[in-house]
Amino acid sequence: MAALDSLSLFTGLGLSEQKARETLKNTALSAQLREAATQAQQTLGSTIDKATGTLLYGLASRLRDTRRLSFLVSYIASKKIHTEPQLSAALEYVRSHPLDPIDTVDFEQECGVGVIVTPEQIEEAVEAAINRHRPQLLVERYHFNMGLLMGEARAVLKWADGKMIKNEVDMQVLHLLGPKLEADLEKKPKVAKARLEETNRRTVKDVMENGENYKTPGYVVTPHTMNLLKQHLEITGGQVRTRFPPEPNGILHIGHAKAINFNFGYAKANNGICFLRFDDTNPEKEEAKFFSAICDMVAWLGYTPYKVTYASDYFDQLYAWAVELIRRGLAYVCHQRVEELKGHNTLPSPWRDRPTEESLLLFEAMRKGKFSEGEATLRMKLVMEDGKMDPVAYRVKYIPHHRTGDKWCIYPTYDYTHCLCDSIEHITHSLCTKEFQARRSSYFWLCNALDIYCPVQWEYGRLNLHYAVVSKRKILQLVATGAVRDWDDPRLFTLTALRRRGFPPEAINSFCARVGVTVAQTTMEPHLLEACVRDVLNDTAPRAMAVLESLRVIITNFPAAKSLDIQVPNFPADETKGFHQVPFAPIVFIERTDFKEEPEPGFKRLAWGQPVGLRHTGYVIELQHVVKGPSGSVESLEVTCRRADAGEKPKAFIHWVSQPLMCEVRLYERLFQHKNPEDPTEVPGGFLGDLNLASLHVVEAALVDCSVALAKPFDKFQFERLGYFSVDPDSHQGKLVFNRTVTLKEDPGKM
Repeated sequence: MAALDSLSLFTGLGLSEQKARETLKNTALSAQLREAATQAQQTLGSTIDKATGTLLYGLASRLRDTRRLSFLVSYIASKKIHTEPQLSAALEYVRSHPLDPIDTVDFEQECGVGVIVTPEQIEEAVEAAINRHRPQLLVERYHFNMGLLMGEARAVLKWADGKMIKNEVDMQVLHLLGPKLEADLEKKPKVAKARLEETNRRTVKDVMENGENYKTPGYVVTPHTMNLLKQHLEITGGQVRTRFPPEPNGILHIGHAKAINFNFGYAKANNGICFLRFDDTNPEKEEAKFFSAICDMVAWLGYTPYKVTYASDYFDQLYAWAVELIRRGLAYVCHQRVEELKGHNTLPSPWRDRPTEESLLLFEAMRKGKFSEGEATLRMKLVMEDGKMDPVAYRVKYIPHHRTGDKWCIYPTYDYTHCLCDSIEHITHSLCTKEFQARRSSYFWLCNALDIYCPVQWEYGRLNLHYAVVSKRKILQLVATGAVRDWDDPRLFTLTALRRRGFPPEAINSFCARVGVTVAQTTMEPHLLEACVRDVLNDTAPRAMAVLESLRVIITNFPAAKSLDIQVPNFPADETKGFHQVPFAPIVFIERTDFKEEPEPGFKRLAWGQPVGLRHTGYVIELQHVVKGPSGSVESLEVTCRRADAGEKPKAFIHWVSQPLMCEVRLYERLFQHKNPEDPTEVPGGFLGDLNLASLHVVEAALVDCSVALAKPFDKFQFERLGYFSVDPDSHQGKLVFNRTVTLKEDPGKM
């Protein structure tokens, strides 16, 4: 009954039933939300409007200091806090003011309590922003970044309603520019390469100058900081140093491509260096194939690391620093079980204040294998930004390491290892994705606790794609269930899969450049990546002709006694790039869809009384006879031909093959049906229930012209009128296999 009551309470706040059930699975969150709702009902009565319910849910899910729950609920219930910006400001205020009592006057001022923003103020702020950018707006019209106008208005009116600002911007822009013209609907020209370099160079100034770490917001300055920075500059010579630090327990995906581009590109743009450092601290999940695959993908994207390093290179030094932490009273050996350490509201360790000498002896015993797995950990004495207390630095694992063998049975954690390896390698800019922001405090704390050089951690938003999953665990599920073949199945968005599908590395780099680097997480549509692929392949993939569903055509008056050799340009728009030769014989094959006995209006290809041209031959064919089989299906056509310049120009020219090679063609579409297959509100049955059963169509007996006979795996072609295709590694001497990379034009149904 309690669960049913809570479910009813949560849906009464405006949560969907699915969201409410998910919330009930989280014991701590559901208890806090239940308490918040109950307290709000004391003021508002049993009915709570959806806007207030949304704020209460945001409060319950984000508040770490439960002592402040009643205080903040009272402000929400009384409508003094009634917007998301106010709630965010309130949560930040109580986080940064942990001591009692709270200065309510200062709190209300910082949270915009009582501030009323009138429509007239919004109108004035938007008008001022538009006037500042009027010349550029009149030139770029609707290609102008309207978000800039909204951002400037919000900067002036911090507590204004975002929807009201957007509506005002839309109205005033429409008044200034009038309705959209045809030119306004065209895509804005792309400037990917320039933007990448501009982004990388701009980021240097945004983060800091090398050697000026202490100027970075949140950076902790100690009495040793300036001397350590001086020593750092002497070692690096002021050189920018970044690193790409993957875990070798899976294959890189499209999100990693952004990280690779940012870390390597940032260093390159500033004449610096970038390390490739494997975070090999968990031997349980690491495999040799992942190390080599990661190196291959970094090289494939066009980057060469200054040096390939491993966290395990520094295991001895990391252990010595752990001992030093214990000596300084900043770490201790704990015996709480793994399940007791999960979550944020964990019980304080009863061993937190054990004597230093005791922890030193126990840590040595951990190293010598005197504890079972899970029986002892080394924990650091700090509270992280997300409220997690005393993160684990070392744990026991009786698993041989791929590089150190059986030397160690204790392994450091990411929270402990990452910043220390950055310090050892004198990294100047530790660039990582937004989810690591909660670890920034431990990053600074640990370096300063040991009095060693402290780099700066800078976070940026992850790159995700719709219609995709990139989680290692979920890809393993897809492989295990047979939904995909392996990590490199071309329907996935791992880098090995994209390479197999035929995506050029230049296109992936261009896509990352267009996305840019922002703090907000970015979720992009796959067709934007495909557009980058087309841009590259249009200039690099030579043309060939292939027929997927063939129809035999016999030319009864073929103009020669034997086949003719036809010269076909590799790139019709630029014949200086050469030609290839294909045979033209009395028997050719065309696409079955290029012929219709009874064509519908608008059909321009081969039909009775409607001739078509054969591309590149200079000949036009005209239907004379249709040969049908016993079932009535069309088996072949008999046609006559004439020179294209000997009569009226046909309505269409179609591709064809003669004396072709048989090949296999794999046509791919999206693997998932919904944009967000991992979102339970969109796909209640889970991502495995959202599979598109038509995501792969294999044409086993396609025909291709003989110009591709010597093609090797990963060679790319444009099959005229069909799309871009890449040779699959499954190809063998007897038969080529092609993967369709992308269609010639954007198709919203394709991946």
